[in-house]
Amino acid sequence: MDFQLSPEHQLFRQTLRRFVDDEIRPVANEWEHSGRYPTEIVESMKQMGLFGITVPEEYGGLGADFVSLALVFEEISRGWMGIAGILGTHSLACFIIARHGTEEQKDRFLADLASGERRTGIALTEPDAGTDLQGIKTRAIRDGDHYVISGSKLWITNARYADPLPVLVKTDPDTTPAHRGMSLILVEKGTEGFEVSRDLPKLGYKGTESCEVQLDNVRVPVENLVGGVEGRGFQQVMSGLEIGRINIAARAVGIAQEAYNQALAYANDREAFGRKISGFQAIQLKLAEMATNTQAARLLVWWAASQADQGKRVDMEAGMAKYFASEVACTNALDSMRIHGGMGYSQELDIERLYRDAPLMVIGEGTNEIMRMVIARGLISGRVVVD
Repeated sequence: MDFQLSPEHQLFRQTLRRFVDDEIRPVANEWEHSGRYPTEIVESMKQMGLFGITVPEEYGGLGADFVSLALVFEEISRGWMGIAGILGTHSLACFIIARHGTEEQKDRFLADLASGERRTGIALTEPDAGTDLQGIKTRAIRDGDHYVISGSKLWITNARYADPLPVLVKTDPDTTPAHRGMSLILVEKGTEGFEVSRDLPKLGYKGTESCEVQLDNVRVPVENLVGGVEGRGFQQVMSGLEIGRINIAARAVGIAQEAYNQALAYANDREAFGRKISGFQAIQLKLAEMATNTQAARLLVWWAASQADQGKRVDMEAGMAKYFASEVACTNALDSMRIHGGMGYSQELDIERLYRDAPLMVIGEGTNEIMRMVIARGLISGRVVVD
């Protein structure tokens, strides 16, 4: 059992870390507060090939393993978690198309998605359906060689740039159970009736847009049905969400690590009562807990990613990693703010951004309450034994 990264992974992480230090950190605070879109950072990520991390090499992607994927999202989130969001749903959608798409869909979209010439996301959530995806109301009716889609989607990352945007719909709303009547359809940018109606204001997770999308009798060719067979959309999405949870867990580790790093640096610099505050036992106890939990979260993420790299089902493993890492991110962000005192509450430092970004990790890709249910089902069924 090896808890160390391979030399290739270490080199990859060093490359990512230089990119974050050189191009993201210097502008993150200013651009985040001003609401400026990080166009230049996106261009750099294109040049690095990061938009193709889940695209197979035969289509021009990196075809990277899932440990590498985790490294990408951890390192970028150390600098600015919102930037990781630009890659997150894009990578998830690329994974789904590569794994479940028809050969024609792969040939038509994957090369451009890998280069970043096209970008994508995934439209799942609706005003009345978030955690309960089977409760979606967006409908796609077959009309000759087209589907006619009507409905609305909410909190859609990359919606203004996505081309195509995979949209989860009901092609047979009367089927029981409901997931058997759900399909995933690729809606291309500029299609009549498809409108990004507004950007939603958010507490954190800035740098990328989160939008409301309206679909008003949108006509999409039947060739854009992912996989070419109706009724498989829910399974296609859920297979992607397993990997998506590794992405979210890795982002949470990045936030947790950055919160700890800043707390340690501040404690070694700040003086009170004639000595560094790192000399006080109360501060030492917090730092020890932050560091221990961060490393435990990181190892859980690497474990889940390595299991996925072996082709195993990882719903429980990814659920454990996402649940634990996101809780650590929230705790570390708050403890770092406490160690910083009043300065931690100031917008001049990064701590308040980490504090605002961390809660999304608890909610995104399934709430932590759902994660615990997923974990419990895996244990009760006997599929996974914790021993």
